[in-house]
Amino acid sequence: MPAHTTNDAARREAAAAPGTGNAETRPAHAPPPPPPPPPAASAPFAPPAEAVAPLLRGIAVLRRLTEADDGGTLSLSGLEKATGLARSTVDRVTATLARMGYVRLDGRDVTLAPRLTELGNAYLAALRLPALLSSRADALAGELDESVSLAVGDRDGIRFIHQATRRRAMSLSFRIGDLLPAERTAPGPLFATEWTESDWRHWHERRAADPQDRTFPAVPPREHTTQDDDFEQRTAAAAATDCALDDQLIEPGLVAVSAPVRDPGTGRVACVASVVSHTSRHTAEDLRTTLLPRLRAAVTAMENDLRTAPPPEPGAPCSGLATWTTASKHELGREFVESLARGLTVLTAFGEGRSALTLTEVAKATGLARATARRALITHEHAGLVRQTPDHRFTLTPRVLSLGFPPLSRTSLPQIAQPHLTALADRVHESASLAVLADSGEEIQYTARASTSRVMSAHITLGTRLPARSTALGHVLLSLPEARSLGYALVDEELEAGLRSLAVPVRDREGRTVAAVNVAMHAARRTAADCATDILPPLKETAAHIEADLREAGRFRRVPLT
Repeated sequence: MPAHTTNDAARREAAAAPGTGNAETRPAHAPPPPPPPPPAASAPFAPPAEAVAPLLRGIAVLRRLTEADDGGTLSLSGLEKATGLARSTVDRVTATLARMGYVRLDGRDVTLAPRLTELGNAYLAALRLPALLSSRADALAGELDESVSLAVGDRDGIRFIHQATRRRAMSLSFRIGDLLPAERTAPGPLFATEWTESDWRHWHERRAADPQDRTFPAVPPREHTTQDDDFEQRTAAAAATDCALDDQLIEPGLVAVSAPVRDPGTGRVACVASVVSHTSRHTAEDLRTTLLPRLRAAVTAMENDLRTAPPPEPGAPCSGLATWTTASKHELGREFVESLARGLTVLTAFGEGRSALTLTEVAKATGLARATARRALITHEHAGLVRQTPDHRFTLTPRVLSLGFPPLSRTSLPQIAQPHLTALADRVHESASLAVLADSGEEIQYTARASTSRVMSAHITLGTRLPARSTALGHVLLSLPEARSLGYALVDEELEAGLRSLAVPVRDREGRTVAAVNVAMHAARRTAADCATDILPPLKETAAHIEADLREAGRFRRVPLT
């Protein structure tokens, strides 16, 4: 299994440069060479002539939405200001992203949509580490009753690829895809043991240009600056001990201990596992003496999982996307930026069993012309989303997770369902709701709803619980024989005189019924036959939309049902 890092190009550059050591020949546990002094900051790297400008603009919009304080939402004017793009350009870019299902347009606001996670999922699937190791991390979190994370290196930072958090008043707020500066984390020194001189030079440049870490939205700005040699010393210690500590480097009270999970084939760091706690529970040194041995045992098991994992079975790439973008362009005209849509489509060519692809393979997987795929890959390489291997193949980098994944990784089922329920209520002019089965197994609990503007309509407060056997939602969630055979349930005035309700199931990736969605109305407005004719088709369509978003959002994490 190949090591997944973003430093290969820099490593080759350092190996070929005169007067530098070759990082590939340095023992895995050896301390890093003394870093050179930081050079003067250079000018921003201009995009290559063949880069696709609309694709770069779309990437900029997605990144600004990802960094927004309001959970992935910005106004159109806010995007205009954040990106520096003209308002007309922002309008066209967001219209295109909305057509792709990557954002929602709600009046003057733009919000990231769950389908966007397919880009980050492509990277995580190609990486394979979350699929192979997440269950070990989850088990360790349960055993220790502490949060456990898996992280990969992203140049001079780290990105989380899995989080197993514990629910407490003081709990970890980092999300999958969040980027943290290496020097303020426990995993950072372990990744830095493999940095080249070029990597160290880049790190010094960044430290000089951003001493308070304001380019890292996931962490609070530094209150006190530290000397660069502090991180260098911690990196040398990590190389000697094969572990590292974070003693309140990110913020007061937060402590962590980390150990590397090494690629069995290369011995290099594939990812780093960390146990994170609070000083009210453990000191940093206590983590080292008490929890580190159990962390090392879990890491050993993870490395064995990597060693014995069967080769990945290549999944089917998305197909027909080039045809879809052409049809969308014909339908929407100037408002649809086809080069942006096709450029983002290139990222979906990668996945499990397709971690490294040639240009020809990317073009075939997406249905794009070879020249179109080539320009998109050049653009993504400039944006840091793709890198090229020595054998002229392309791979995704962890930076793909910067395209919406962190805020969307915290999305719950009610949040996924809400826009679909609103659209359904507007379409049928009746109230629509989402419910799950309560822990008792005998009640349903309403978790999302959209009301209609009728004078007389069903009014249910979120959190309300009702007897499952008296509601259509309950019939579906209990898998009663009639509901199971028909695929829906119709309850006529059982809960309340005059109330008629029609419900269908919502299933997860494994096909299990995890929720139900319904339309409730007064019995005088539609007969039972009318409900089956007029309401059931859009209701099933809504459930299918919710299921599609749930499958994508839940591919590498558990989506909360409430």
